[in-house]
Amino acid sequence: MAVQTWTTLAVLDWTAQRFTEAGISGARLEAQLLLAHVLGCSRVQLYTNFDKPLAEGELAAYRALIKRRLGGEPVAYLLGEHEFWGLPLYVDASVLVPRPDTETVIEVARTVVPDRAAACRVLDLCTGSGAIALGLAKELPAAQVIATDVSAEAVAIATKNVERNQLADRITVRQGDLFAPVAGETFDLIASNPPYVATAIIATLSPEVRREPILALDGGADGLAFYDRICREAAAYLAPGGALVLEHGYDQAETVHARLAAAGFTEITLVHDLGKQPRVTWGRRG
Repeated sequence: MAVQTWTTLAVLDWTAQRFTEAGISGARLEAQLLLAHVLGCSRVQLYTNFDKPLAEGELAAYRALIKRRLGGEPVAYLLGEHEFWGLPLYVDASVLVPRPDTETVIEVARTVVPDRAAACRVLDLCTGSGAIALGLAKELPAAQVIATDVSAEAVAIATKNVERNQLADRITVRQGDLFAPVAGETFDLIASNPPYVATAIIATLSPEVRREPILALDGGADGLAFYDRICREAAAYLAPGGALVLEHGYDQAETVHARLAAAGFTEITLVHDLGKQPRVTWGRRG
C-alpha cells in the first residue's frame, strides 16, 4: 500500500474539508492560517510551495492545532495573535478575540471628535486586549488614552499590545472596575465594548465563544448591567460636549438609547456595523 505523501496542498485540502464538516466558517482560511503559523511562512508562500512535503514534526504540530480547533478553541488563541484596525495584537484565553464589528466603535469615535488632530483625553473602559484603545490612538494622533479593565490578566495583555505597537507614550493601561482607576479625571471621549451577554444565555453560545473569558461576556441578568453603570456615571468623567460611544448587542439599541437619554445625553445616535446590525450608540454630554 502506498504511503500518503502529505504535501502543503494535500494537508490544506484535507483540513479545509474537515473544518467545513465541523461547521467552521472560513474553513479554508483557518486551515491556511494555522499551517502558515506552523511553517513560519506567509499564506502566499503556502501556494508557491504547494507541492512541498511536510516533515513529520511539522505534521505533528499541525495535527495538534487541528485537534484543538475542532475542540472549540478560537483560531486567534491558537495563533496567539489577531489583527484589529490594521494593528497586530497578542491575544490569549484571558481576553476576548476582537471582532470586526467592534471596529465600528473606532469609525464612530473618529467622527464625533470635532478636531482629530487636536490634543484630547480618551478613556477606554473594559479594554480587554486593548484593541479599542489602540485603534483610537491610531486615529487620534494627539490623544492621550487611558484604558481600564478589572482583569489583571487582560491588563497584562493590553500592556503588551501597547508596547508592541510602540504607543506606550500615549496609552496607559490601569487595572480596576470601570471608572475606579480614573477617579477625579475628565475626558473628551469615553468608549467601551462592555460585557453584554445575559447570564442565562452564555450556556447556549457556541463552544468557541464559551472558550472566551466569562468575565468579558457576562452582562448580568439582562445583559445591561454595565450600561446601567456606565451611562449613569459617565457624565461626571466627561468634559462639557464630550462623547460617550458604546458597543452593544444587536437587540439592545433601544434600551441603551433610553439609558443615555435618562442620563441627560444629547445627539444620541445609532450606527450599524458592516453587517447592517445595530451595533454602536453614542451620545454627547449636554
